[in-house]
Amino acid sequence: MAHILPSGGGKALMNVDDTALLLLDHQSGLFQAVKDISVTELRANVCALARIATLLKLPIITTASVPDGPNGPVMPEIAELAPHAVYVPRQGEVNAWDNDQFVKTVRETGKKTLIMAGVWTSVCVMFPALDAKAAGFNVYAVTDASGDPTKMVSETTIARFVQSGIVPTSTNAIICELHRTWRRPEATEIAEIYTVATPEYRSVMESYQNAKRVGSTEKNR
Repeated sequence: MAHILPSGGGKALMNVDDTALLLLDHQSGLFQAVKDISVTELRANVCALARIATLLKLPIITTASVPDGPNGPVMPEIAELAPHAVYVPRQGEVNAWDNDQFVKTVRETGKKTLIMAGVWTSVCVMFPALDAKAAGFNVYAVTDASGDPTKMVSETTIARFVQSGIVPTSTNAIICELHRTWRRPEATEIAEIYTVATPEYRSVMESYQNAKRVGSTEKNR
């Protein structure tokens, strides 16, 4: 069933019904080399993406680079928060798009817009993003659910994204873009997901709830 979307504008934004999430190489060993964002923040943002994609029933595909080697296992939160995610093993390929089964799995979703995040941004996201773009997909790279060894590497990567027509974006922006309207039946759950990517939003929610309580008390006096 198609999701409720507002009429009028927004055609430049991604269509939730034509979008898949690809989580690439979020592995414990690779996390240790991430220096452009805290690993705590990175993992929280990956969790937020997994939750919003699961709630809105987006296909999720995960993969890992040599998980039984030094790169380490995939963060377990993904499987916990997105039990429907499809894991595609690789045979040593650095670029997930070099793996035929991975590409086949992506194509079988039938979606033309791909949200990608991974570690490292400059390799594990960049390489398949370039190939997917060349293959005709619309590609969004979530920079704060990804990580690189230095800020310079990250900045260079974002510049290459832009030059190649890949859209750099953030976790909060992805949640908002998929959300689109508070008329969704999932609005309460989505509000809770916002607090993962943007913890300050919980203060907004708490202030609103307190104002409602105070107003109700005053009205009943």
